[in-house]
Amino acid sequence: MEGASGKLSDLKRRYIQLLSAVLYNAHFYGFLTGNIYKGRSKVVCAPGLNCYSCPGAILSCPLGSLQGAFARHVLSVPMYVMGTMCLFGVLFGRVICGFLCPFGFLQELIYRIPFLKVKKSRATGFLSLFKYLLLVLFVAVLPAITLYPSFCKYICPAGTLEAGIPLVLSDEGLRGSIGGLFSLKVFLLILCVILCLAFFRGFCRFICPLGAFYSLFNPVSFFGVRVNREKCTGCGACVRFCKMDVKKVADRECIRCGECRAVCPEGAIEDSFVTIQRPAVR
Repeated sequence: MEGASGKLSDLKRRYIQLLSAVLYNAHFYGFLTGNIYKGRSKVVCAPGLNCYSCPGAILSCPLGSLQGAFARHVLSVPMYVMGTMCLFGVLFGRVICGFLCPFGFLQELIYRIPFLKVKKSRATGFLSLFKYLLLVLFVAVLPAITLYPSFCKYICPAGTLEAGIPLVLSDEGLRGSIGGLFSLKVFLLILCVILCLAFFRGFCRFICPLGAFYSLFNPVSFFGVRVNREKCTGCGACVRFCKMDVKKVADRECIRCGECRAVCPEGAIEDSFVTIQRPAVR
């Protein structure tokens, strides 16, 4: 029964991931015309990674917005963008990675393709720290120095896939102006696909600065999962089963997908959310 329940829970998560991807990119006409949506909703950041320049995007990418804010306002804190991202982090933490990120959903689909699979290890755990370096260097420091959104411009495979390639295919003028930078980003996208074929959510685990940012809020976020210590026997099945580089349930690398519930023999892993308790009336 627990196995069936786990499959049902995973199916629900897939539906939520798919729905999020559709809602983020609800400007369907843009895919036909190659025009970027510039309506009022673009002032709002989506929770997950989704390129601003994707022809279907009706919301802004939080990562791109943060870089742009650092580039425009050197030596100042971009309060609106940072506040929005912190709000997402406090509410959800990396639940966003597990449920509300279109590129995370795509990575999971890619991983299902038959290919050499690399299991997690101490080495992958160490490599998972690399995304924090990218967060500091390419999202905060370099944009303030170069005045460009550096991660978006030089690395982001999501932007290449969702915006760069569709726009180039739909615009003959852009096709004529392709240069070395675009070729480099297509090459990086190919490497990212290979990485995600071999490593479960390879981009998410090792590279994504947005996941690194949200991970900082995992200990305090309202929604997530937790271990019922009264039921837990410390068997470690949850950590061994998890494909992410977690050391314990709900730590920094946990994307709160809940798949570990299906393998817990004691049913000790539960949904967790913070509630405000009203004082008792005397």
